[in-house]
Amino acid sequence: TPLATSLLPTSIMSSENTNLNTLKLPSGHFVFTSESVGEGHPDKFCDQLSDAVLDACLAVDPKSKVACESASKSKQIMLFGEVTVGGKIAFEQVAREVAREIGYDDWKKGMDYKEADVLTIIEEQEPEIANAVHIGKQEENMGAGDQGHMFGYASSEWDEETLMPLTHYLSSKICETLAQYRKSGRMGWLRPDCKSQVTMEYKYIGKRIEPVRVHTVLVSTQHDETVTLEQIREQVRENVLKPLIPEKYRDENTKYIINPSKQFLVGGPAADAGLTGRKIIVDTYGGWCAHGGGAFSGKDPSKVDRSAAYYTRYVAKSLVASKLCQRCAVQVSYAIGLAHPLSIFVDSFGTVKEGLTDDDLIQIVIKNFDFRPYNIIKELDLLRPIYKKTAAYGHFGRMDPDFTWEYPKLIKMELQIAIGLKPTTTRTTPCISKF
Repeated sequence: TPLATSLLPTSIMSSENTNLNTLKLPSGHFVFTSESVGEGHPDKFCDQLSDAVLDACLAVDPKSKVACESASKSKQIMLFGEVTVGGKIAFEQVAREVAREIGYDDWKKGMDYKEADVLTIIEEQEPEIANAVHIGKQEENMGAGDQGHMFGYASSEWDEETLMPLTHYLSSKICETLAQYRKSGRMGWLRPDCKSQVTMEYKYIGKRIEPVRVHTVLVSTQHDETVTLEQIREQVRENVLKPLIPEKYRDENTKYIINPSKQFLVGGPAADAGLTGRKIIVDTYGGWCAHGGGAFSGKDPSKVDRSAAYYTRYVAKSLVASKLCQRCAVQVSYAIGLAHPLSIFVDSFGTVKEGLTDDDLIQIVIKNFDFRPYNIIKELDLLRPIYKKTAAYGHFGRMDPDFTWEYPKLIKMELQIAIGLKPTTTRTTPCISKF
């Protein structure tokens, strides 16, 4: 159970002019926090660089093998890793275009795409890996690109479509909205770098959790010299936060902390070095679910760090959408070169449908889902250049048609009946499975 606010020392929860610990939580209530960062954050910049390289490769050769990392600091951009692709890729042009699209067109903003130095250190995939994974094998027997364990999560705590934790959903939407208002000119004083954090009060209803209210919202956003701190705080609060946060979750005790550092002129790579793969909790579930440690960006779908994490989300969301549980986490593990997973685990946190157990859920998963990398790639149609847009504002909980893992698979009725579960009403959500 997450630690309740009332159990924390006042010195930890208090800050200047906020007095955050004045409300004692009722029994069975707790607070939980998730954060997000904007597309101009230096680490997110690098995630987008790596995924833009992946997209460029897949556009030329869908069977490309890509493991691309990126780093950036001040005037430098570096792309490095292993790429095997059946065509030529203009790596420098790809990098500059990513910086331009984000809005890095002036050194005052943290980067200038026109003048940045781009260093590329790209080699082909190590033959030993290729031999272990796919060389000389039938397509359906393609092995996992590496060992590892991956997690997926879904929760019906507040909606029936995204099935995402509300803290993480809101923190991601805040950063996304700031970018939209910056690019549209509605809040033209904004600059690309930003961060958000949402703390919510939850309550237990039996084993189920339900959001009660937004406790605290924190936003730190880069800005230019033309705006005052008071204007920043008012416009972010009134134009972004209040319209985004459903009214039923806001009350007179909700705290809005905006730019507590008071000045945030210098951001992006000018302020901090960026590196691919350093925002793995922002990319996933905001801390609500375990993480196997493997980042996503820059990896083609033969790497189960990415594809199996998408598939476990697909599985978890399908279980919750089919009303078999109210929230759950799904874990899978692999060995390099082997097609079938080593283990599958499901935890419903005690919310499994009455008459079933988590062991029943595992059997339902085994009978309805095929975790071989070949099948994951085929079922979710992952050999497409769709990845750059996953690299900012979260890989999950976004109902984009390209995010096939977000559209639940209907659990087969006969398999539910076989374990003694009464058939459920068919959902209207389309099944994305290709076979």
